[in-house]
Amino acid sequence: MGILDWFKNRPAQFDPDGVSEEMLRAAVDKAITLTNPRLAVLPSCQRRLTPSVETTIEFLRTLVKGLPGVHTLSSSTWSADPALRAFFVAPMDIPAVLGRSDNLRTLFDKFPELDEACLILGMAFNEQKIFGMALQGDMVQRDVVQTSVSFSDHRAHLCGRDQSRLRRVVGVQVFEYLLAQALAEIGENRVERQELEGNRALIRARLRLLQQQGPGLGSMFGSPPAARSEQARLEAELLENERQLQAIGGGETALEAELECLQAVLENPGRYLSVEQKQLRLTTMNVVTEKTSSEVAAEVDFSIAELTGTQKVRRAFVLGRVARSELPSPAKINFDDAARYL
Repeated sequence: MGILDWFKNRPAQFDPDGVSEEMLRAAVDKAITLTNPRLAVLPSCQRRLTPSVETTIEFLRTLVKGLPGVHTLSSSTWSADPALRAFFVAPMDIPAVLGRSDNLRTLFDKFPELDEACLILGMAFNEQKIFGMALQGDMVQRDVVQTSVSFSDHRAHLCGRDQSRLRRVVGVQVFEYLLAQALAEIGENRVERQELEGNRALIRARLRLLQQQGPGLGSMFGSPPAARSEQARLEAELLENERQLQAIGGGETALEAELECLQAVLENPGRYLSVEQKQLRLTTMNVVTEKTSSEVAAEVDFSIAELTGTQKVRRAFVLGRVARSELPSPAKINFDDAARYL
């Protein structure tokens, strides 16, 4: 199977309800194909990689089953849902966000019989300390240190025909994210090897030049002979360079190192991704308040995903259900207005 084939029919590649031999074997094959197909020439590559893939699959099953419930994303339910009021400033912000999701629009276009779809709504999450007013019994206190939260940069890229398919897609996407982390670490090792090989060639050239410019040619052209200390220094650098290259290895040794790197990543998925369930009691101004407070507030549930791989990302997210009617019509180009600028 080619590398592009693995991106087709993603929901069928992962089942959070059970692990079959077929799914495990397919996951191992996918890990090899997307990382480096040449890994398959190593002895017992599939057998050696299987325990690491099993660890990741169990991690994914736990993660997917722990995802929160689904919110109905609708401008008409904004006022009745405390979470939507916390996430969106105004009800019309909801269709505006949905309209920017090309994946959601493509899904509805591909399946005209669908009345609704599910998606992951990702958001930037910010907490900051502010000074505000708070009720203490019947008294209003000023300049009270409070925590205010805000949600911005709403995005809806992951979509599915139903909640089950969406959860499966999430599992596949996380698996591919982990493979990308392994690729990044393997790539760093490859760059290191290239730098060492380039450095080795440079040192050898300089050493050869210095040796040629010693007694003989050096005295013929009037240049002083190279200092033995300089030759010794370059020889020492060359030996150290050779030692580092030998440690990294080459040929089959390099493939072994890549396989070990892939195994290490898949054995420790929690090192690269964590999901935290968050529950805050928020006022209408998105200020965190205690349960004992007499202020008008409501509990808001969402999740925080933190990626700690090569790129550090921290995003809030919820699962959403969207009716086809909530998706605004695609924006049309006004050619009369555009012609004015020609």
